[in-house]
Amino acid sequence: MAITYYEATDTFKLDTPASTYMIRVVDEERFIGHVYYGRKVPDEDLSYRLRINEPPFTPSVNNRDRVSFLDTFPMEYPTHGLGDFREDCLAVQTNGGHTACALQYKSHRIFAGKPKLPGLPATFGGERDCTTLEILAVAPVLDMEVILRYTVFEKLDVIARSVDVKNAGKEPVRLTKVLSACLDMDNRAFDMISLYGSWARERHIQRHPLGYGKQSVSSVRGESSHQEHPFIALAEHAATQQSGEVYGLHFVYSGNFLAQVERTQFDSVRAVMGIHPQDFSWTLEPGETFTAPEVVEVYSAQGIGGMTRTFHDLYRSHLIRSEYRDSKRPILINNWEATYFDFDTEKLLGIAREASRLGIEMLVMDDGWFGNRNDDNTALGDWKVNEKKLKGGLKYLVDEVNKLGMRFGIWFEPEMISPDSDLYRAHPDWAIQITGRTPSRCRNQYVLDFSRKEVRDYTYSQVSAVLRSANIQYVKWDMNRQLTDLGSVALPADRQGELSHRYVLGLYEMQERLVADFPHLLLENCSGGGARFDPGMLYYSPQIWCSDDTDAVERLKIQEGTELIYPLSAIGAHVSVCPNHTVGRVTPFETRGYVALAGTFGYELDITKLSDEDKKTVRQQVELYHRYNDLVRRGDYYRVLSYTENHENDCWMVVAKDRREALVTFVRVLGQPNVHSTRVRLQGLDPALRYRVEGTEDVLSGAALMYAGYHIGSLWGDFQGRLLHLKVE
Repeated sequence: MAITYYEATDTFKLDTPASTYMIRVVDEERFIGHVYYGRKVPDEDLSYRLRINEPPFTPSVNNRDRVSFLDTFPMEYPTHGLGDFREDCLAVQTNGGHTACALQYKSHRIFAGKPKLPGLPATFGGERDCTTLEILAVAPVLDMEVILRYTVFEKLDVIARSVDVKNAGKEPVRLTKVLSACLDMDNRAFDMISLYGSWARERHIQRHPLGYGKQSVSSVRGESSHQEHPFIALAEHAATQQSGEVYGLHFVYSGNFLAQVERTQFDSVRAVMGIHPQDFSWTLEPGETFTAPEVVEVYSAQGIGGMTRTFHDLYRSHLIRSEYRDSKRPILINNWEATYFDFDTEKLLGIAREASRLGIEMLVMDDGWFGNRNDDNTALGDWKVNEKKLKGGLKYLVDEVNKLGMRFGIWFEPEMISPDSDLYRAHPDWAIQITGRTPSRCRNQYVLDFSRKEVRDYTYSQVSAVLRSANIQYVKWDMNRQLTDLGSVALPADRQGELSHRYVLGLYEMQERLVADFPHLLLENCSGGGARFDPGMLYYSPQIWCSDDTDAVERLKIQEGTELIYPLSAIGAHVSVCPNHTVGRVTPFETRGYVALAGTFGYELDITKLSDEDKKTVRQQVELYHRYNDLVRRGDYYRVLSYTENHENDCWMVVAKDRREALVTFVRVLGQPNVHSTRVRLQGLDPALRYRVEGTEDVLSGAALMYAGYHIGSLWGDFQGRLLHLKVE
């Protein structure tokens, strides 16, 4: 079995194909200790790793040094206030004002399959896919029950973790911190890997040696954010793409988060992850349960690349639910950078006519189609078609686009409200704000209070009415500002700390309704570009807009960081015009296409203004997409060269699962004089098979291509790219 309980030693052993995770209950007080996580081992008992037979010993042997024991013991789920001075996962505040909390093991159960998390996104699997362990721990003084939940996937080196906290007493309990996972290990010269950025430069990779003390990434912006990402990895200092041990942790959540690693006085490492405790509180009435979101843990002994491919396989098979998960997405053209707010029916139809002639399959109408929306200062919340712009109405436009053989998509920003809108004039209290204080604006807009059912119901009725009015097959759901001035008139004063999490739960409820009522809809989430590119959103939409920056060179760094943990099929990537609207850079049209092929692929431009040469290139790019997308969408991703690291060249490849086909993408960022051609050592091929490089006479073994390398050839000029397609002879 994937999960085994050994009663003689009170040990739980969780086995994936290549890893083992072990937990043991110790001492008369039933402490739950973390024993081991790493390469798969056959042993049933590794409890010597707990060091409970050396000072300071367990409390039953040496209660005089209980605090010293608690401050060193590798806890499976540490709690607050009793002597473990490292970062804890659970904290409370009682009616008496006390904050200390202690947990003891009580019982467990092991069963096939994986339960859903109520109201939350999470990975899923059937009884043949995974096995789940639930450990019930109790806090007797507080009359609380805590379920530590672990799901092991049979075919992947993944453990999914979540936590339930139940008030089993007769008085309310106030939770002030509920993290979802803790991982205690000895330090092994770990580096910490995280993703940082800002608007238009999201998810850049950062790697640095793990120092003493606490190192964290986090967000308190009400979203997972442009600036940080709910992911960290611990990698051996010598770990590369192809070798070394790596531990990855990813939070399946779309709001405030904390991901922290602490290197302690005894050179141990504690990693924790969950909802950020800042401004968080949650009152549990008797009998109520709080469910913390899921953390996905991935172990790799095959380096960073091994971790990456495990995350990709997990999310493609056990997180994305859309019918588009396993199918090719339509090539779309979005009118935003083509027209911004300056469009009407005929302008959009002109773009659609030219696009359809070149093989593009969907027109997406972006911001500006509703209310009095001629700039970004008005009308959010007024989701009614502006028929002064769209003469004949939305259905006429959609029908005309459909007659061209194209699908139609539309943009919404359902979570927002403009001060200058009919909705705000009717319901100013629907905006998140603190009574008596002038709320801060961002993009001249406020955030709707999605913690309130009446607000969600009204907003959903407006959005769904538009979708039912015409044959709309795609929605881009945007969210363009952070949460500030946290206050809700619907929550009492002592429960205002629940607002941020209730907002995210409301968002999830809205998107669940949308995908349930419109099961054939292609939903693409967006948040000012990539501010909410997280696993929580991926549960509802099979793709997410990666960044508002579509410059091919900037996208190299953005997409490398995104591809570190997300499958290429989830990454919204488009070709736009030059000079690029964000950075002003001019890159070859061909290279822009190569970079966008490593994603969902589409266009963000006015196609009616392209030169004949560029239109010819569009036809070629459409052909490349249809030729290679099955491979890109389903294959294994390998990072060959990193522009982030070498500042010269970028190279990645996708290899078919049977290793009989591969697509290599190479980009030379800046041309150099008087240098040899670049030799790349490919990855992931079968060394015993022979591959032909399409368009050449070259036929080489996988061994030669991986170990001796392959010459890319001469590339003249800056920002030049090349595709290599390899197939077994």
